[in-house]
Amino acid sequence: MSKALVLILVSAAAQAAEFDCVLEPRQTVELRTPGTGLIERVNTDRGQFVRQGQVLVELDSGAERAALDVAKHRATMEGALRSGESRLAYATMKLVRRDNLVRDNFISKQDRDESATEKKLAESELQDARDNHRLAQLEVKRNDELIRLRVLRSPVSGVVTERNMNPGEMADPAESKKPILRVADIVTLHAEAILPAEVYGFIKIGQKATIRADGAVKLVTVGTVKVIDRVLDAASGTFGTRLEVANPNLTIPAGIHCKVEFADVPALVSNPARRVRPKPPT
Repeated sequence: MSKALVLILVSAAAQAAEFDCVLEPRQTVELRTPGTGLIERVNTDRGQFVRQGQVLVELDSGAERAALDVAKHRATMEGALRSGESRLAYATMKLVRRDNLVRDNFISKQDRDESATEKKLAESELQDARDNHRLAQLEVKRNDELIRLRVLRSPVSGVVTERNMNPGEMADPAESKKPILRVADIVTLHAEAILPAEVYGFIKIGQKATIRADGAVKLVTVGTVKVIDRVLDAASGTFGTRLEVANPNLTIPAGIHCKVEFADVPALVSNPARRVRPKPPT
């Protein structure tokens, strides 16, 4: 190997620093029911991949469906509306005739006022019928929502990490109880790394870095810096940073140790035995 090539390799190595990291799910979601209910179906199991919006758990909803049928029937009942409209039409015609008669002095104004009052009462009754019909329509929507709450869909795409309940058991929304399922969002992974304070000036939001894993899972990919802690740990002289790693095919498992390599950070600072204080770029 020529001296020039050796110098190039040494120079390239001196321009890259490597630090320990851990790949974690972007978020872990606990699936609980909004209310107590009997579990009818659990459509997934631990270790299975799920997509956002996929139905995972169904609770018994017989009572809610019966209430929905009743509400739908009430929403289609228009007898009170038709009766109110007919009564108002008759009262209106009667008032018109009384107006003509009182103008010709055939009846007293009191008779005309009674007809006007009947018309107003008919208008009020028709408005009540319309309000009740609208309430029946809203009751249909309410019961639809109650049934929707009896079906638990996955809020994220990822993998089921826990299944704690089975069909026939009573789901309880209390925080003290175990969730029915726990789903980890691994479509995007977080690479959490603790870096020495000396490299603080080298790390920038949006900066790219190489993520490697050489253990049981072999991995080489690219991460993007999304979070840089603005408060350093004075005791250890370190700070935390988070990189996002795309995992659209869900092929990269979470929970593995990795190495993150920053091409623009001098390698000496990643070795505590040889650590120096590099001058951050201006």
